[in-house]
Amino acid sequence: MKKTILSIALLSLCFFVVNAQDKPDEAINKIIRKHGLEQSKVMETAFWLTDVYGPRLTGSPMLDKATAWAQEQLKSWGLDQVHTEAWGPFGRGWELKHFEMHAVAPSYYPIMAYPKAWSPSTKGLVTGEVIYLDADSLPQLAQYKGKLRGKFVLTDTSRAIKEWFEAPAERLNPEDLLKMANAPAPTPRTMRNFGRDDNEFTTKLRELLYEEKPLALLDRSFKGDLGTVFVAGARSKEGSARDEGAEVLPQATLSVEHYNRIFRLLKAGIPVKLSMDLSAAYTNPDGMEHNIIAEIPGTDLKDEVVMFGAHLDSWQSATGATDNAAGSAVMMETARILMETIKESGIRPRRTLRIALWTGEEQGLLGSIAYVNQHFAEVKGRTVQSLKPEQSKISAYYNLDNGTGKIRGIYLQGNEPARAVFRPWLDAFKDLEATTITVSNTGGTDHQAFDSAGIPGFQFIQDPVAYSTRTHHSNMDNWDHLVADDLKQAATIMASFVWHTSQRDELLPRKKLDLGEPKKEAGGGN
Repeated sequence: MKKTILSIALLSLCFFVVNAQDKPDEAINKIIRKHGLEQSKVMETAFWLTDVYGPRLTGSPMLDKATAWAQEQLKSWGLDQVHTEAWGPFGRGWELKHFEMHAVAPSYYPIMAYPKAWSPSTKGLVTGEVIYLDADSLPQLAQYKGKLRGKFVLTDTSRAIKEWFEAPAERLNPEDLLKMANAPAPTPRTMRNFGRDDNEFTTKLRELLYEEKPLALLDRSFKGDLGTVFVAGARSKEGSARDEGAEVLPQATLSVEHYNRIFRLLKAGIPVKLSMDLSAAYTNPDGMEHNIIAEIPGTDLKDEVVMFGAHLDSWQSATGATDNAAGSAVMMETARILMETIKESGIRPRRTLRIALWTGEEQGLLGSIAYVNQHFAEVKGRTVQSLKPEQSKISAYYNLDNGTGKIRGIYLQGNEPARAVFRPWLDAFKDLEATTITVSNTGGTDHQAFDSAGIPGFQFIQDPVAYSTRTHHSNMDNWDHLVADDLKQAATIMASFVWHTSQRDELLPRKKLDLGEPKKEAGGGN
């Protein structure tokens, strides 16, 4: 009994020590709140990243301009070691110069459509009939031989749409957050290999299309209506459309309403004729890309690092506001808030604080994976072979990439020991509706590169707002859909988390990493 009582006492003492270490600094949080909530510049930063330097497709001249501006802005706020780090080769970039599409017959109207990134130019304004490629077997496909040249080819069926009787934007409610908080520990699964879905039919289809060389391939996205068009990159004959010399046909995605109208006319036996003018240029001749890195030097633990970041690149049909100028603006604002906090308090961080703005995220987390491989781990395929010395010196990486929504909590990414550390830090922001800690994983963004190398990598829980329904990879992803108060709240909480991580005596707790085993996939995704 005495041993039991003694054990309980020792456990209680350990719990007190941990919580004492991680008790938030109220004076520092007060300063952070002032600069983050009352004197924010996050929307101004977002303006420059979107209206001025958007879109920011990886490899494009506009991304280069955004990169140059962001570096100068970070320097003006007093950050050190502001520089870019090259990675690659990524391949060729792409820049849209001009695009228009019109219905010519049976009646005239402008078509709402967007070219897919890496689509080549047409030979000026081209006009032709529309044909629906209605085939799902090799014999049916053979019937189109000799019939596609000089035509616009519809590659999708029509899609039924329904009117919205509920708002497309939403906040997480208490029930949603409770479910997340009570979620069981995630079960790791082997990372899947998402390659091209090639089989005999799709191979023959691609061969036919590139033999016939129609004017353009037209599709409609799997979601979106009321003028919202979700569009990404073109597919090439072989390999990637980014490869130098890759053969790519002009490709565009139409609004579902315009696509469906054309489809119905064809089904009724009424010929449709379109005109299109697409002018684009391939860019980035050296094939390399660059991440942005900057630091706030630490003091007694300066050799250790706390990282925070977001991806700067976007897709091409809008200015990349919620994906992910929102995250990049929040992280830049976090750096600004921290610099102002240091000036006002006279206290410097113990660990070095490092901001990273990634490129190539939209093509598969390429920039962050390259950075992790360069600095922290040797990775072959999807397997960690060995760790580099710097890996043991990084305490955490914090990421934001789920739209404009405010922070409601944090995903532990299976790192249960981190819960006790984060709980008091998050409790300090209950009044800002950030309360939930879930052991669950979430995927689809740059924290995964760090998590896979055994580094505590975290993405924050955010209100969805209209991210999936309206703005994510769509033509509506513009500054107007950013929620200012949400981004102010997110930057304030982020600054506090980064600061308190830097001031701990110990690094954040880590999950076990099995070297030589396949990397594990984070369930969820965004």
